[in-house]
Amino acid sequence: MTTRKKILVAVTNIAKYPEQDRATGLWLAEAVHFVKKMQEAGYDMDYVSPLGGYTPIDPHSLEQADATDWQWYQDHDFMARLGATHRPDELDAADYAAIYYTGGHGTMWDFPEDRGLQALANAIYRDGGYVTAVCHGVVGLLNIQDDQGQPLLQGREVTGFSNEEETLVGLQDAVPFLTEDALKAKGGQYRKAEQPWAEFAVADRRLITGQNPASGGKVAELLLEQLG
Repeated sequence: MTTRKKILVAVTNIAKYPEQDRATGLWLAEAVHFVKKMQEAGYDMDYVSPLGGYTPIDPHSLEQADATDWQWYQDHDFMARLGATHRPDELDAADYAAIYYTGGHGTMWDFPEDRGLQALANAIYRDGGYVTAVCHGVVGLLNIQDDQGQPLLQGREVTGFSNEEETLVGLQDAVPFLTEDALKAKGGQYRKAEQPWAEFAVADRRLITGQNPASGGKVAELLLEQLG
């Protein structure tokens, strides 16, 4: 069990779908509900993105924001930190008990192949820490290895944005691949809620994943249970 008290929150730098005039970025609730529960439990956060600097907020996430999301959206300190994230090479993995990959469709273009984020996650995991993610953010796990050098997802129970949910939002042809399919292709034992959009998360050997925008808080709860 780690005694470190910082959590690293990974966010996207991608503001627009490459092939269409549609905004994307961080799905705000997926950061807010996780961070709120972790901070209330006494953990400090740092924020990182592949390029560092600004992370855009997906405007569609504001259309569905709840009262907590709006409260944090008006928190100048929180929003300033999202506007000035660290680069991976500025951080020491030894400082963190866990990394948490937030979602938003933008992550599908900058998370999977980012070696800086992969290096941090690999080091955190190998040092006994936790790798966690929600919704589309789970694509950041596709190329992470466990402490034996094997794909972290191989044989693990895992969840993430489902093919059904992608189809319901009409973006199945706008993304470079389907999240559920990619998790399965890496050997993940994919699970999902009985109904789309329901809160759902699973934990498997220091790997914790949430299915959709409703699940960030549940990922935090499972992480806190394991951190003790």
